[in-house]
Amino acid sequence: MVKNLFFLGIILAATGILSPPLALAAGLAYGLSVAHGYHLEARRLSKFLLQASVVCLGFGMNLAEVVRVGRSGFVYTALGIAFALLLGTTLALLLRVGRVPGFLISAGTAICGGSAIAALAPVTNASEESIAVSMGTVFVLNSVALFIFPAIGHALHLSQTQFGLWSALAIHDTSSVVGAAARYGAVALAVATTVKLARALWIVPVSVGTALVRRSRARIHLPWFILFFCLAAVLNSSVPWLHPEYTQLARLGRLGLGVTLFLIGTGITRQTLKDVGARPLVQGVLLWVVVGSVSLLMILRGWIHL
Repeated sequence: MVKNLFFLGIILAATGILSPPLALAAGLAYGLSVAHGYHLEARRLSKFLLQASVVCLGFGMNLAEVVRVGRSGFVYTALGIAFALLLGTTLALLLRVGRVPGFLISAGTAICGGSAIAALAPVTNASEESIAVSMGTVFVLNSVALFIFPAIGHALHLSQTQFGLWSALAIHDTSSVVGAAARYGAVALAVATTVKLARALWIVPVSVGTALVRRSRARIHLPWFILFFCLAAVLNSSVPWLHPEYTQLARLGRLGLGVTLFLIGTGITRQTLKDVGARPLVQGVLLWVVVGSVSLLMILRGWIHL
């Protein structure tokens, strides 16, 4: 019965019957209520599906817009990442969170959630416990963001461009950024995806810098799927007679995102919440609230725009 519910959730998400937010909600309900033996498989599949879905979404993007958004966001992305890392490290010190999990939570908030944590874990010689605590903190906050961000956006009457930009700057993982923006509108989705992927490229310099400071020789994992996203946008812009096929691929990407969110939801269990503990979660929440509030204020004031 438990196994059947797991696969039923995947099928409902893959067919679009469950929208991305509902898929996440169903996954959370499953993960928090029953025990299943697919945690490792779900984690691996969700990582692959997220990357494949993002690439498919690239077939719905215009190359010129991707370049423009990525270029215009370079300066405030650099400043925002530096601010989040500094503040996060300070909070971890004040709350007496371990140095490594505190840094990983800060990097996950500053750059792109679980992807940044996975890339930086070998560079920082992170233990399995540190990785689990950091990932758990980020995934819990991601789940919350997918539901509350669209509500806040509508309450403040944010434009689609403003909401897409805010989502990319303030939500941790690409999956939740895309899921929240997709609920808000097509323009928000395009802006959020492009800005978030440009932000994810900062995994490389941050990983290199961390490796130099720690004198680590660990292999640095590059986010290659971003290159394929750009190639998909190139094809969409330069080979227009295949637009019907591109439309179907972009739709496939949105369906894949729903499955990804369901799988991520099933990974948040009662044990996950217990393992995270109070202090890392408080650090993650405080850092997230400050980053989200500051970025939203700057967008509303027109200090950050595209």
